[in-house]
Amino acid sequence: MELATDNAQRQRGLMMRQSLPADHGMLFVFPRTEPQAFWMKNTLIPLDMLYFDEQRRLVSMQQNVPPCKVDPCPTYPSAAPAIYVLELPAGTASRMGFTPGDVLKIDADI
Repeated sequence: MELATDNAQRQRGLMMRQSLPADHGMLFVFPRTEPQAFWMKNTLIPLDMLYFDEQRRLVSMQQNVPPCKVDPCPTYPSAAPAIYVLELPAGTASRMGFTPGDVLKIDADI
């Protein structure tokens, strides 16, 4: 799992990656809880985006988000305020059975 904890890392995210292993993802950590929105500009692979609140509960998902092929790129907002966003290869959320209220468990101290 990769962490994106500062502005530069969050802005770069998974841009320009040609692939992402099935067991890999990136966790975005924001400084405060608020509605979050992502876009797929310069992102070459489809992703699932899982939004978590301060208690690390899953509050929203955007699944099978395609790469952006036409500018301006659409945004993919959270349905509720979030402080963590987990990006995974598309289809992972469904395959693993994620549902609202699930708790994000991580080993890193963030």
